[in-house]
Amino acid sequence: MSFQNKTAIITGATRGIGKAIALRLAREGANIVIAAKSIEENPKLGGTIFTAAAEIEAAGGKALAIQCDIRFEEQIQNVVDTTVERFGGIDILINNASAISLTPTEKTEPKRFDLMHDINVRGTFMMTKACIPHLRKSANPHILTLSPPVSLDPKWFANHVAYTLTKFNMSMMTIGWSAEFKKDKIAANALWPRTTIDTAAVRNLLGGEMLANMSRTPEILADAAYYILQQPSTDCTGNLFIDEQVLAKEGITDLDKYAVVPGGKLYTDLFVG
Repeated sequence: MSFQNKTAIITGATRGIGKAIALRLAREGANIVIAAKSIEENPKLGGTIFTAAAEIEAAGGKALAIQCDIRFEEQIQNVVDTTVERFGGIDILINNASAISLTPTEKTEPKRFDLMHDINVRGTFMMTKACIPHLRKSANPHILTLSPPVSLDPKWFANHVAYTLTKFNMSMMTIGWSAEFKKDKIAANALWPRTTIDTAAVRNLLGGEMLANMSRTPEILADAAYYILQQPSTDCTGNLFIDEQVLAKEGITDLDKYAVVPGGKLYTDLFVG
């Protein structure tokens, strides 16, 4: 499938994985809608919807920056309405925005619990719901959600049950949507990395420079997303993909170019291995 003049809404696309996917699709001529909160630069995180839009335009795509906190359905509806008004429809939805707090039960504050559920679960659900009527009209509609394979192994729950609940919820919604919208030929898949990815969350919250140096760049997920979204929506749906598996299917097995430190030790991400 050509991405020329296809329209993709990407939540949380100001930086990291969301922005990498945006740039990858922009290079193929896609229209990119950046639906994210940041309109002023946070020195720790970097990037705003406007700086991301400038990069997308420079990469060859058309960009539309819309401030959006997906906890609020009126802001979600504004993104959808503005997108359709500007580009005429929606072909792709990337549910990338997420909140993380790797805390055990007694250290998980109510506001953190609520934030993760409001963004990861409710926000993802409501954004998808709002896009469905327009995805139905697309020739090759795709929903791609950044969430992991579902496993009931206790090790994925023991240390951060609240976060795990929300990420598995995102994957379960993906499986549900693939069945619910099969008749509409809307694909729903999830994508997750085999290794940690060098993002602001990894650097600021999880492991700092040391973990970042044992990670891959967001471009590995961007390339994996590109290959998934190319597939016919009728054939490729209901999958909880790992980035390495997607690339291997395309014959790409030398992944050293994605390593922050080529040839270095890589750290396995949560929910895999």
